[in-house]
Amino acid sequence: MTTNRSSDLLLTSAAPAIWGSTYVVTTLMLPPGIPLTVAMLRALPAGLLLLLFVRQLPQGVWWPRVFLLGALNFSVFWAMLFVAAYRLPGGVAATLGAIQPLLVIALARLLLGAPVRGLAVLAAAAGLGGVALLVLTPKAALDPVGVAAGLASAASMALGTVLSRRWQPPVSALTFTSWQLTAGGILLAPAALLAEPALPAFSLLNVAGIAYLGLIGAALTYVLWFRGVARLEPAVVSSLGFLSPVTAVLLGWGVLGQSLSAAQLVGMAVVVASVWLSQRAQRMAPAPATPRRAPG
Repeated sequence: MTTNRSSDLLLTSAAPAIWGSTYVVTTLMLPPGIPLTVAMLRALPAGLLLLLFVRQLPQGVWWPRVFLLGALNFSVFWAMLFVAAYRLPGGVAATLGAIQPLLVIALARLLLGAPVRGLAVLAAAAGLGGVALLVLTPKAALDPVGVAAGLASAASMALGTVLSRRWQPPVSALTFTSWQLTAGGILLAPAALLAEPALPAFSLLNVAGIAYLGLIGAALTYVLWFRGVARLEPAVVSSLGFLSPVTAVLLGWGVLGQSLSAAQLVGMAVVVASVWLSQRAQRMAPAPATPRRAPG
Protein backbone atom coordinates (compact mmCIF):
# COMPACT_ATOMS: atom_id res chain seq x y z
CA MET A 1 0.00 0.00 0.00
CA THR A 2 2.83 2.41 0.93
CA THR A 3 4.65 1.59 -2.31
CA ASN A 4 1.50 2.20 -4.36
CA ARG A 5 0.87 5.51 -2.63
CA SER A 6 4.45 6.62 -3.20
CA SER A 7 4.12 5.77 -6.89
CA ASP A 8 0.85 7.68 -7.10
CA LEU A 9 2.44 10.72 -5.46
CA LEU A 10 5.48 10.59 -7.72
CA LEU A 11 3.47 10.26 -10.93
CA THR A 12 0.97 12.95 -9.92
CA SER A 13 3.70 15.38 -8.87
CA ALA A 14 5.26 15.05 -12.34
CA ALA A 15 2.27 16.94 -13.78
CA PRO A 16 2.70 20.29 -11.94
CA ALA A 17 6.48 19.97 -12.24
CA ILE A 18 6.10 19.84 -16.03
CA TRP A 19 3.52 22.65 -15.98
CA GLY A 20 6.24 24.83 -14.50
CA SER A 21 7.97 24.74 -17.91
CA THR A 22 5.04 26.56 -19.55
CA TYR A 23 6.48 30.01 -18.85
CA VAL A 24 9.85 29.23 -20.45
CA VAL A 25 8.24 27.55 -23.48
CA THR A 26 5.81 30.46 -23.90
CA THR A 27 8.62 33.01 -23.63
CA LEU A 28 11.01 31.30 -26.02
CA MET A 29 8.81 29.45 -28.50
CA LEU A 30 5.32 30.97 -28.85
CA PRO A 31 4.03 34.05 -30.70
CA PRO A 32 2.77 36.85 -28.40
CA GLY A 33 -0.69 38.35 -28.23
CA ILE A 34 -2.92 35.30 -28.81
CA PRO A 35 -3.20 33.60 -25.40
CA LEU A 36 -6.72 32.17 -25.90
CA THR A 37 -5.76 30.79 -29.30
CA VAL A 38 -2.68 29.15 -27.81
CA ALA A 39 -4.81 27.70 -25.00
CA MET A 40 -7.29 26.32 -27.54
CA LEU A 41 -4.48 24.85 -29.66
CA ARG A 42 -3.01 23.33 -26.52
CA ALA A 43 -6.25 21.60 -25.51
CA LEU A 44 -8.28 20.69 -28.59
CA PRO A 45 -5.74 18.85 -30.82
CA ALA A 46 -4.39 16.93 -27.81
CA GLY A 47 -7.93 16.00 -26.74
CA LEU A 48 -8.91 14.87 -30.24
CA LEU A 49 -5.71 12.84 -30.59
CA LEU A 50 -6.41 11.03 -27.31
CA LEU A 51 -10.03 10.58 -28.34
CA LEU A 52 -8.97 8.90 -31.57
CA PHE A 53 -6.78 6.59 -29.52
CA VAL A 54 -9.36 5.58 -26.89
CA ARG A 55 -12.31 5.55 -29.34
CA GLN A 56 -14.86 6.02 -26.58
CA LEU A 57 -17.36 8.84 -26.14
CA PRO A 58 -19.24 9.88 -23.00
CA GLN A 59 -22.67 8.40 -22.46
CA GLY A 60 -25.81 9.91 -20.93
CA VAL A 61 -25.21 12.16 -17.94
CA TRP A 62 -21.46 12.24 -18.63
CA TRP A 63 -21.91 14.65 -21.55
CA PRO A 64 -22.89 17.69 -19.41
CA ARG A 65 -20.48 16.63 -16.67
CA VAL A 66 -17.57 16.41 -19.08
CA PHE A 67 -18.29 19.83 -20.55
CA LEU A 68 -18.60 21.35 -17.07
CA LEU A 69 -15.30 19.75 -16.02
CA GLY A 70 -13.67 20.78 -19.29
CA ALA A 71 -14.77 24.37 -18.67
CA LEU A 72 -13.52 24.38 -15.07
CA ASN A 73 -10.21 22.56 -15.60
CA PHE A 74 -9.30 24.12 -18.95
CA SER A 75 -11.50 26.81 -20.53
CA VAL A 76 -12.23 29.10 -17.58
CA PHE A 77 -9.02 28.20 -15.76
CA TRP A 78 -6.69 28.95 -18.68
CA ALA A 79 -8.64 32.02 -19.87
CA MET A 80 -8.61 33.64 -16.41
CA LEU A 81 -4.99 32.62 -15.89
CA PHE A 82 -3.96 34.44 -19.08
CA VAL A 83 -5.94 37.55 -18.11
CA ALA A 84 -4.20 37.56 -14.73
CA ALA A 85 -0.80 36.98 -16.34
CA TYR A 86 -1.28 39.92 -18.71
CA ARG A 87 -2.60 42.37 -16.09
CA LEU A 88 -0.44 41.43 -13.10
CA PRO A 89 3.24 40.83 -12.45
CA GLY A 90 3.97 37.11 -12.67
CA GLY A 91 4.68 36.89 -8.95
CA VAL A 92 1.29 38.30 -7.97
CA ALA A 93 -0.53 36.01 -10.42
CA ALA A 94 1.32 32.93 -9.15
CA THR A 95 0.65 33.82 -5.51
CA LEU A 96 -3.07 34.26 -6.17
CA GLY A 97 -3.10 30.86 -7.89
CA ALA A 98 -1.44 29.33 -4.83
CA ILE A 99 -4.63 29.76 -2.78
CA GLN A 100 -6.04 26.80 -4.70
CA PRO A 101 -5.14 24.15 -2.06
CA LEU A 102 -7.02 26.12 0.59
CA LEU A 103 -10.05 26.33 -1.71
CA VAL A 104 -9.81 22.59 -2.40
CA ILE A 105 -9.89 21.82 1.33
CA ALA A 106 -13.07 23.89 1.72
CA LEU A 107 -14.74 22.49 -1.40
CA ALA A 108 -13.80 18.91 -0.51
CA ARG A 109 -15.53 19.41 2.83
CA LEU A 110 -18.61 20.84 1.14
CA LEU A 111 -18.94 18.42 -1.79
CA LEU A 112 -17.19 15.25 -0.62
CA GLY A 113 -17.71 15.40 3.13
CA ALA A 114 -13.93 15.27 3.66
CA PRO A 115 -12.75 16.38 7.11
CA VAL A 116 -10.89 19.66 7.47
CA ARG A 117 -7.57 18.85 9.14
CA GLY A 118 -5.62 21.60 10.83
CA LEU A 119 -2.29 20.23 9.63
CA ALA A 120 -3.51 20.25 6.01
CA VAL A 121 -4.67 23.87 6.36
CA LEU A 122 -1.29 24.78 7.88
CA ALA A 123 0.50 23.04 4.99
CA ALA A 124 -1.58 24.91 2.41
CA ALA A 125 -0.95 28.25 4.13
CA ALA A 126 2.78 27.50 4.35
CA GLY A 127 2.86 26.62 0.65
CA LEU A 128 1.16 29.92 -0.16
CA GLY A 129 3.83 31.73 1.83
CA GLY A 130 6.58 29.77 0.11
CA VAL A 131 5.25 30.66 -3.33
CA ALA A 132 5.10 34.33 -2.29
CA LEU A 133 8.77 34.19 -1.31
CA LEU A 134 9.57 32.51 -4.62
CA VAL A 135 7.89 34.92 -6.98
CA LEU A 136 6.81 38.20 -5.33
CA THR A 137 8.95 41.31 -5.75
CA PRO A 138 8.82 44.63 -3.84
CA LYS A 139 7.54 46.36 -6.99
CA ALA A 140 4.58 44.01 -7.43
CA ALA A 141 1.48 46.04 -8.34
CA LEU A 142 -2.17 45.12 -7.99
CA ASP A 143 -4.77 45.53 -10.72
CA PRO A 144 -8.38 44.83 -9.60
CA VAL A 145 -9.36 43.02 -12.81
CA GLY A 146 -6.16 41.00 -12.76
CA VAL A 147 -6.65 40.06 -9.11
CA ALA A 148 -10.23 38.98 -9.78
CA ALA A 149 -9.09 36.89 -12.75
CA GLY A 150 -6.32 35.28 -10.69
CA LEU A 151 -8.76 34.34 -7.94
CA ALA A 152 -11.26 33.07 -10.52
CA SER A 153 -8.65 30.83 -12.15
CA ALA A 154 -7.70 29.31 -8.78
CA ALA A 155 -11.35 28.77 -7.86
CA SER A 156 -12.11 27.23 -11.25
CA MET A 157 -9.39 24.59 -11.04
CA ALA A 158 -10.10 23.94 -7.36
CA LEU A 159 -13.74 23.17 -8.14
CA GLY A 160 -12.71 21.16 -11.20
CA THR A 161 -10.33 19.07 -9.09
CA VAL A 162 -12.95 18.30 -6.44
CA LEU A 163 -15.69 17.52 -8.97
CA SER A 164 -13.28 15.31 -10.93
CA ARG A 165 -12.87 13.35 -7.69
CA ARG A 166 -16.62 13.26 -7.02
CA TRP A 167 -17.54 12.26 -10.57
CA GLN A 168 -15.46 9.24 -11.48
CA PRO A 169 -16.70 7.61 -14.74
CA PRO A 170 -16.14 3.88 -15.30
CA VAL A 171 -13.33 4.58 -17.79
CA SER A 172 -9.56 4.97 -17.69
CA ALA A 173 -7.80 8.20 -16.75
CA LEU A 174 -6.67 8.44 -20.38
CA THR A 175 -10.27 8.39 -21.62
CA PHE A 176 -11.45 10.83 -18.94
CA THR A 177 -8.64 13.21 -19.89
CA SER A 178 -9.47 12.97 -23.61
CA TRP A 179 -13.08 13.93 -22.90
CA GLN A 180 -12.17 16.93 -20.77
CA LEU A 181 -9.42 18.26 -23.04
CA THR A 182 -11.70 18.03 -26.08
CA ALA A 183 -14.59 19.72 -24.29
CA GLY A 184 -12.32 22.44 -22.94
CA GLY A 185 -10.84 23.08 -26.37
CA ILE A 186 -14.27 23.26 -28.00
CA LEU A 187 -15.40 25.83 -25.43
CA LEU A 188 -12.23 27.90 -25.93
CA ALA A 189 -12.56 28.00 -29.73
CA PRO A 190 -15.34 30.65 -30.00
CA ALA A 191 -13.65 32.87 -27.40
CA ALA A 192 -10.37 32.70 -29.33
CA LEU A 193 -12.08 33.42 -32.67
CA LEU A 194 -14.08 36.38 -31.33
CA ALA A 195 -11.53 38.00 -29.02
CA GLU A 196 -8.26 37.58 -30.88
CA PRO A 197 -6.83 38.25 -34.35
CA ALA A 198 -6.52 35.60 -37.02
CA LEU A 199 -3.81 32.99 -36.70
CA PRO A 200 -0.37 34.28 -37.68
CA ALA A 201 2.00 32.26 -39.85
CA PHE A 202 3.62 29.89 -37.38
CA SER A 203 7.33 29.15 -37.54
CA LEU A 204 8.72 25.68 -36.87
CA LEU A 205 9.69 26.92 -33.40
CA ASN A 206 6.09 28.03 -32.73
CA VAL A 207 4.76 24.66 -33.90
CA ALA A 208 7.24 22.83 -31.68
CA GLY A 209 6.22 24.93 -28.69
CA ILE A 210 2.51 24.31 -29.22
CA ALA A 211 3.16 20.59 -29.78
CA TYR A 212 5.08 20.43 -26.50
CA LEU A 213 2.36 22.24 -24.56
CA GLY A 214 -0.34 20.05 -26.11
CA LEU A 215 1.26 16.59 -26.05
CA ILE A 216 3.44 16.90 -22.94
CA GLY A 217 2.02 19.89 -21.06
CA ALA A 218 -1.61 18.86 -21.51
CA ALA A 219 -2.20 15.28 -22.73
CA LEU A 220 0.47 13.50 -20.68
CA THR A 221 0.34 15.67 -17.59
CA TYR A 222 -3.44 15.71 -17.25
CA VAL A 223 -3.62 11.92 -17.59
CA LEU A 224 -1.24 11.78 -14.63
CA TRP A 225 -3.16 14.52 -12.80
CA PHE A 226 -6.62 12.97 -13.16
CA ARG A 227 -5.18 9.57 -12.28
CA GLY A 228 -3.90 11.13 -9.06
CA VAL A 229 -7.23 12.87 -8.42
CA ALA A 230 -8.95 9.48 -8.56
CA ARG A 231 -6.44 7.78 -6.21
CA LEU A 232 -5.36 10.44 -3.71
CA GLU A 233 -7.15 12.85 -1.39
CA PRO A 234 -7.99 16.21 -3.03
CA ALA A 235 -5.94 18.16 -0.45
CA VAL A 236 -2.89 16.02 -1.23
CA VAL A 237 -3.25 16.41 -5.00
CA SER A 238 -3.77 20.17 -4.87
CA SER A 239 -0.73 20.66 -2.61
CA LEU A 240 1.45 19.14 -5.33
CA GLY A 241 0.56 22.15 -7.48
CA PHE A 242 3.07 24.16 -5.42
CA LEU A 243 5.80 22.35 -7.36
CA SER A 244 4.89 24.26 -10.53
CA PRO A 245 6.28 27.68 -9.49
CA VAL A 246 9.38 25.93 -8.11
CA THR A 247 10.05 24.40 -11.53
CA ALA A 248 9.30 27.72 -13.24
CA VAL A 249 11.81 29.59 -11.06
CA LEU A 250 14.50 26.92 -11.52
CA LEU A 251 14.02 26.91 -15.31
CA GLY A 252 14.05 30.70 -15.38
CA TRP A 253 17.38 30.59 -13.56
CA GLY A 254 18.88 27.75 -15.62
CA VAL A 255 17.49 28.53 -19.09
CA LEU A 256 16.69 32.25 -19.13
CA GLY A 257 19.59 33.34 -16.92
CA GLN A 258 17.37 34.93 -14.27
CA SER A 259 18.83 35.54 -10.81
CA LEU A 260 18.03 33.32 -7.84
CA SER A 261 17.88 35.16 -4.50
CA ALA A 262 18.22 33.92 -0.93
CA ALA A 263 14.50 34.59 -0.39
CA GLN A 264 13.66 32.35 -3.34
CA LEU A 265 15.82 29.56 -1.94
CA VAL A 266 13.97 29.87 1.36
CA GLY A 267 10.68 29.86 -0.55
CA MET A 268 11.63 26.62 -2.28
CA ALA A 269 12.43 25.00 1.05
CA VAL A 270 9.11 26.17 2.49
CA VAL A 271 7.20 24.83 -0.53
CA VAL A 272 8.86 21.41 -0.30
CA ALA A 273 8.17 21.34 3.45
CA SER A 274 4.51 22.26 2.88
CA VAL A 275 4.08 19.44 0.36
CA TRP A 276 5.62 16.98 2.84
CA LEU A 277 3.40 18.35 5.63
CA SER A 278 0.31 17.88 3.48
CA GLN A 279 1.17 14.22 2.92
CA ARG A 280 1.85 13.86 6.64
CA ALA A 281 -1.58 15.31 7.48
CA GLN A 282 -3.30 12.64 5.39
CA ARG A 283 -1.17 9.79 6.72
CA MET A 284 -2.04 10.76 10.30
CA ALA A 285 -5.75 10.58 9.46
CA PRO A 286 -7.59 7.51 10.79
CA ALA A 287 -9.13 6.70 7.41
CA PRO A 288 -9.40 8.41 4.01
CA ALA A 289 -12.64 10.12 3.14
CA THR A 290 -14.82 8.30 0.66
CA PRO A 291 -16.23 10.63 -1.99
CA ARG A 292 -19.98 10.69 -2.39
CA ARG A 293 -20.51 10.02 -6.08
CA ALA A 294 -23.58 11.25 -7.81
CA PRO A 295 -25.74 8.59 -9.48
CA GLY A 296 -24.72 7.58 -13.00
